[in-house]
Amino acid sequence: MTRLGSAYWRLWWANAVSYAGDGALVSALPLFAVTVTKDPRLIAVVSAAMFLPWLLLSLPAGAIVDRHDRVALMWRSQAVQFAVMGTATVLIMTRMAGIAVLAAAGFLIGCAEVVYSNAEQSALPALVPADLLPRANGNQQVVLTIGETFAGPPLGSALFAVRAALPFGLDALSFAGSAALLAGLPRTAQSRAVHHRMRAQIAEGVRWLAGHRLLRTVALLLGVSNFSSQMGQATLVLLATQTLHVGTRGYGLLWTAAAVGSVLGGLVNPAITRRLGLLPSLTVAMAAFAVADAGVGLAPNFAVAAALMACNGFFVTMWNVVTVTLRQRIVPAELLGRVNSAYRMIGWGLMPLGALAGGFVAHAAGLRAAYVVAGVLSGAALLAALPALAGAGRAGPDKGLLPSPLPLPGAGGVVVADADADAEADAASCGVTLSCSEETSVSTLLSPRLPGTDT
Repeated sequence: MTRLGSAYWRLWWANAVSYAGDGALVSALPLFAVTVTKDPRLIAVVSAAMFLPWLLLSLPAGAIVDRHDRVALMWRSQAVQFAVMGTATVLIMTRMAGIAVLAAAGFLIGCAEVVYSNAEQSALPALVPADLLPRANGNQQVVLTIGETFAGPPLGSALFAVRAALPFGLDALSFAGSAALLAGLPRTAQSRAVHHRMRAQIAEGVRWLAGHRLLRTVALLLGVSNFSSQMGQATLVLLATQTLHVGTRGYGLLWTAAAVGSVLGGLVNPAITRRLGLLPSLTVAMAAFAVADAGVGLAPNFAVAAALMACNGFFVTMWNVVTVTLRQRIVPAELLGRVNSAYRMIGWGLMPLGALAGGFVAHAAGLRAAYVVAGVLSGAALLAALPALAGAGRAGPDKGLLPSPLPLPGAGGVVVADADADAEADAASCGVTLSCSEETSVSTLLSPRLPGTDT
């Protein structure tokens, strides 16, 4: 069996280090925000600031990724995140950090993340052979899940209980370590179209996505799903601590439950997806997200809420792992950065608006209401998208809508069976996000890769 090379494993270790720090921040950031204010609208502002760059910067970031060395963009982005988080840590230690500081730090971290995430997905096909992409993406998802939702949140909660600045400092150090590892990767080739105007390059990527019926439909479905999921996730810390009364450690354990579900999904979902096929798998996953979101809002206690978050994480793996591989295989290499950025602008761009909407819904109707409304919206989006998904399925591979089945990777990676499961990576990890999207995402005020989010 062909092995993944040393360059890939260097990238894997860089992500493992970074994800562990991000996971600690996933629980620490909202917990710190709660010490500053109990207003769900202000809590939601911090979450919205983190995701706002996906709406503002995705398209130009994609063009930048296709114009410049992707490895250099990756380590420089991590260096910027180190500087931002290091500054935030100092401000927290000196008691100078408030909601404005958290929102500003979240926005700057998010800006660098937009560049890093697009560059990473676009660079990976140059680091591993095409037939190993499913295994490579599966490995990335697993380490993301472990770091950002399995080990990181409980660690962040524990460190926060000792001293508020500790998890923030840990995240800053993780960015520095990741940047050092990434700097040693081989450089990637630059696009031959560097001399073209950026606006024309961006338009080329948007047109390609708009002309691909299946990817276009999934991107729109992803956008609605992430909007809905962020409605609940933006104020989950308040739901956990004030309504479910689980405290600091219990809040971290909610994310651990999501991670356990995601890991289990990574083990069994390949076989399920192969049996169901791509489009049915997406439909089942989206329906599960709707039920889980509404269920968390109605959960009578911590145990039920944790079980529903585990369910959400399980189906996030079904939605995410296959999508990233799908895009990497069917999108031309020279367009991958721009198509990824257009896809994610749609899929992630509505997240800050969803977070803000959730804060106002929670303020007006109660903390449970945001999750219930989120579930209803996700279900309605699925019903509206079914005709388009069915049409893509009837068109078949000969119409360019569905690629040929992806090969099953061997041991050591998540099995991705049927290309019919288009959805962006970020499942077992993209972290274990709690929505049907890519890289992501949780009521974590930080991580751009969370359950249910296509990475």
